[in-house]
Amino acid sequence: MPSSLLLLFYICTAVTALLAVWLLRRYQQERRYRRLPYVAPTEAGWETRQPPAAATLRHRVALIGDLGAVATDGHDPILNLLQAWMQEAGPESTVIILGDNVYPTGLPAPEHSGRAAAELRLNTQLDALRAYAGRVVFLSGNHDWNKGRADGYAYLLRQEAYVREHLPAAHYLPPNGCPGPVTVQLAENLLLLVLNTQWWVQNGERPLGPAAGCTATDARAPFRALHDILEQNRHQQVVVAGHHPLYSNALHGGKFTAKQHVFPLTTLHKKAYVPLPVLGSFFPLYRKLMGAEEDMAHPKYRKMRRRLLRVLHGFPNVIYAAGHDHNLQYFHYRAGHYLVSGAGSKTAFVQPGGKASFAHEHKGFFSLDFYHDGEAWLRTLEPAATTAGPAAEVFRKRLLPAYAPALTQSAARAAAAPEGFAE
Repeated sequence: MPSSLLLLFYICTAVTALLAVWLLRRYQQERRYRRLPYVAPTEAGWETRQPPAAATLRHRVALIGDLGAVATDGHDPILNLLQAWMQEAGPESTVIILGDNVYPTGLPAPEHSGRAAAELRLNTQLDALRAYAGRVVFLSGNHDWNKGRADGYAYLLRQEAYVREHLPAAHYLPPNGCPGPVTVQLAENLLLLVLNTQWWVQNGERPLGPAAGCTATDARAPFRALHDILEQNRHQQVVVAGHHPLYSNALHGGKFTAKQHVFPLTTLHKKAYVPLPVLGSFFPLYRKLMGAEEDMAHPKYRKMRRRLLRVLHGFPNVIYAAGHDHNLQYFHYRAGHYLVSGAGSKTAFVQPGGKASFAHEHKGFFSLDFYHDGEAWLRTLEPAATTAGPAAEVFRKRLLPAYAPALTQSAARAAAAPEGFAE
């Protein structure tokens, strides 16, 4: 064998051996922490910290994403948990559905073979929300836009019309598939802003301008509008909702398991166990560095994320909530609060550490509790191990402190925007 080929053989053998050692070590580490809640050392003792009395609650918000694969037999644990939350929360509350409402590709045309199954999954969610006395806000995700394909706008409009017809009290925002932002005054001194983050990464037709019912006339306009709204509402507590996370330790943030390096096709289908050692590592590397359109690394997503963070970083204590990754994550970074609550019907790997204060690979959702004194608390709710048991709360944290003495309730009331929503 020529010396050059022999050298190449030794190099390939060494690289393969090192990769195998790294994957084995990684697999052993993952086995120790997979599906266990991660709480950063800075949050130690969280269970001893108690929120104010329930009697002082001003408004509650449930943030739940990626419900598109809920069980349709009436025994879905997340919908049952959500219904218990809604009954306890009462009319002074809001449920925000953070997109990916129907898997795998949203609501197809009536003649499509998958229409009946899609309707059943959507109807299951609507039925669970029908008797709720509070406000319901639906967002759309990439799956609702036919996974970003060129005909996705038609899928989005069908789903929006279906929700409006079958649950008229619900808001589907932003309307008409526009990018937004849309504002909703949830309560005194509490404002919700909704963005259609899929709009920036979508292929094919996207609505824009007055002819489509949108106020935005170009791709940058929503970020200017978001900045102006936040500037005008510094006196209010603000929740911004979109489907796509801005920080994530999971798949769309470029984090993969050892198994996905050896069996990379399981990322596309959970039963695709085709071993591709060494070659399989190129797929996670590609997703981490270049990305599919639903990944943070993709140029479209990266540009949208960069512009959005540029605005949000200028306004401390804003809470940004998203779904998309199928787990629960909380980040406190540069005075902002960033949530990933996409564990409504599926779970997927999430890596602990990094910037995350909390992460858990488990079904569940986040609740935001706002109190009359200005405090805001994050609660993590997960189904109980048994149907008869109480909901598990595996993490909570005070996100916002009580109001400064100078900000009286009368001043807040005078400055608050009127009820309703507008783009």
